[in-house]
Amino acid sequence: MTQMENSKGIRRRRTRRITRREFLARTAALSGTVAAPWIIPSSALGADANAAPSERITVGCIGLGNQGGALLRGFLGKPDAQIIAVCDVHAIKREGNRASVDEYYASKRSKGAYKSCSSYNDFRDLLTRSDIDAIVVATPDHWHALISLAAAGAGKDIYLEKPMGLSLAEDRALREAVVRRNIVFQFGTQQRSDFRFRRACELVRNGRIGKLHTINVWSPSSGRGGSTTPAPIPPELDYDMWIGPAPFVPYTKDRCSNVNPFFQSPYKIWPFISDYCLGWIAGWGVHALDIALWGAEKELSGMVEIEGVGIFPSDGACDTATNWDVVLTFADSVVRINFKGIGGTSGQAPAEWRQRYDNTGAHGTVFEGTEGWVHVRRGHIDANPKALLHSEIGPNEIRLYKSNDHIRNFLDCVKSRARTICPIDAAMQVDTLCHLSNIATVLERRLRWNPEKERFEKDAAANRLVVRSMRSPWHL
Repeated sequence: MTQMENSKGIRRRRTRRITRREFLARTAALSGTVAAPWIIPSSALGADANAAPSERITVGCIGLGNQGGALLRGFLGKPDAQIIAVCDVHAIKREGNRASVDEYYASKRSKGAYKSCSSYNDFRDLLTRSDIDAIVVATPDHWHALISLAAAGAGKDIYLEKPMGLSLAEDRALREAVVRRNIVFQFGTQQRSDFRFRRACELVRNGRIGKLHTINVWSPSSGRGGSTTPAPIPPELDYDMWIGPAPFVPYTKDRCSNVNPFFQSPYKIWPFISDYCLGWIAGWGVHALDIALWGAEKELSGMVEIEGVGIFPSDGACDTATNWDVVLTFADSVVRINFKGIGGTSGQAPAEWRQRYDNTGAHGTVFEGTEGWVHVRRGHIDANPKALLHSEIGPNEIRLYKSNDHIRNFLDCVKSRARTICPIDAAMQVDTLCHLSNIATVLERRLRWNPEKERFEKDAAANRLVVRSMRSPWHL
């Protein structure tokens, strides 16, 4: 991989073309050719689009479900980005999103048709394209690490939906690849790009609540149910590719489906099946834990002790925890995290927290100190005493990285090669807490995690859970 600068000093990456066979064989041979994309002139995108075609970031979107579709629309709205490829193993989603991209750009051109967004069933075919700068990965969780590793190997910058991987071994492999290849990486913990969360964390970091001692976090937990009766595979779905590295099981009704996590539905299946994810202990818990780390980074260091219990379904396809209660304590401070799953995807915080904090909603993070507390969740920030909310952060105090738009921040960093608001090391840190919490609920005993060695202390059974096997031919 080489880099070059354009006339405005923006570094653009030139990448090698890599075939599907090369991804499997892990060789360095090159083959194939790629036609240049139809880059829309800036004048065709309206008055607000002032990026020259040579400086526009070309994007490929992999995974086009609920979140993937939302991200695609977010990137479409950025005048200095252009989506030129989409990928999904579900033909209707794939072709529908391809058509939407073409229609969007055609409307911006205000004349004729636009047909330059390509569609792919296999992500490896998309990644062979040397004309793509950045990749958006929003597939089911069990694909996150492998696709991102392949993208890093192809020299693509990466916007990755959370969580990172199904195992800490996958997380470590991705971190190493991103650092080694100097990839710009943005993790999909969008709360860091919300002023309320930044404000809460700055109050904590600057001592407004006194000495921090406890962080209470809660999130929705996994649903239950799901058919276990084999059913015909929908003709529009490449089921074998959807399964990918996960264990093969016969297709069952709606196994590959997902809906908004805040609405109960019998169609919300794969996010709660452990072959494909950790459940909401990572899928939603990652958000609340990420803010805990952002507000108390120095305090949450050193050896970690984890204790946890979970309630797991005994029937149906869904088998991830429908409730959990995890406590994490850190050797370098007296701070501990109480992390709870609240029983169902549309529940409320535990009763004692509802009484103490009021208006808690289905997820949140509270920092408790010797002189007060700060509670933050999406759309809401509160504190005790209330005067904390009006406290000014002085020019010589700690101010956190400011981003008001997660996608905008990623695109700006692709151009500047700067660190994003949630780079790979931050992603690794919070993903680790999710994995530790999950392993503790599975084993139901006290564990000690050594962050220097990235291993559990004197616990062979726990260390075996740091790695997951993959279905051949897929592997790290």
